[in-house]
Amino acid sequence: MKSPCVEICAFDGRTGWCRACGRTKPECRSWKKAQPHQQRKIAADLPRRLSKLASAKPE
Repeated sequence: MKSPCVEICAFDGRTGWCRACGRTKPECRSWKKAQPHQQRKIAADLPRRLSKLASAKPE
């Protein structure tokens, strides 16, 4: 599976999610070595995370 990275790393201090792709730092680091089912599970949750970040008040 292709990485969801868009090469704009900016992590939210409250959630730990990247504001651009929605993954955590550990998820970003382990993406290439993760099993396909793990990648799919993470990718399936990204729209929810990004939506939550977009609707959150700025820090």
